Amino acid sequence: MTESQDRRGRALSSLLNLLPSVLFGVVLPFVTYGMLTDRGYAPVTALLLASLWPVADLVLYLAVKRRVDEFGLMMLVLLLLGALGALVFDSPRLFFVKDAAITGLLGLTFLGSLALSRPIMFYLGRKFATDGTPESLAYWNGLWQYPGFRRTQYLLTGVWGGAFLLEAIVGVPLAYVLPTQAMLLVGNVLPIVVVAALITWTIFMAKRGRARMAAARSQ
Repeated sequence: MTESQDRRGRALSSLLNLLPSVLFGVVLPFVTYGMLTDRGYAPVTALLLASLWPVADLVLYLAVKRRVDEFGLMMLVLLLLGALGALVFDSPRLFFVKDAAITGLLGLTFLGSLALSRPIMFYLGRKFATDGTPESLAYWNGLWQYPGFRRTQYLLTGVWGGAFLLEAIVGVPLAYVLPTQAMLLVGNVLPIVVVAALITWTIFMAKRGRARMAAARSQ
């Protein structure tokens, strides 16, 4: 097997490993929330019921893998924060402020993890960059011994946290300046743009890091 085929195989395995988390943490909650609110359920009730999907994902993952799924846990926290926000904020303007507040809390969570022994992007990277096998997890965990890898994880965490915090800071005044219909569009598009930019930058940083490690091994 060539190196390129091996990389494609690892990428496919990582994608397949990611699909259940995306399904239970993003797709099914979104669909469930829409179906329930269309049938007259209150937003809080709909969000709480939708959060049962990532709970199920966490339980299944723990039963199979014997460890917690960090991505599923993050999706569950976001859904519960959304339910709390829907309970507190009941006007259109405050609804958008609530979304910005949740994004800001997410950013603070990322930044706060910089004080931990390993920042949050290390765990999210392990979720997305491995295929979940003991060998790939052990390899990822072993990378922590390299100073360059550690610096990259802290840098990624800081940039993601700062970007989410900046998005929240921009979103609050926009909620009061823009008309509701325009803010609805901005509120849906802005997070996609921010996350897409962060993912693109993260992929670039990962490729550069792999190139540096390959160059170091060849010396």
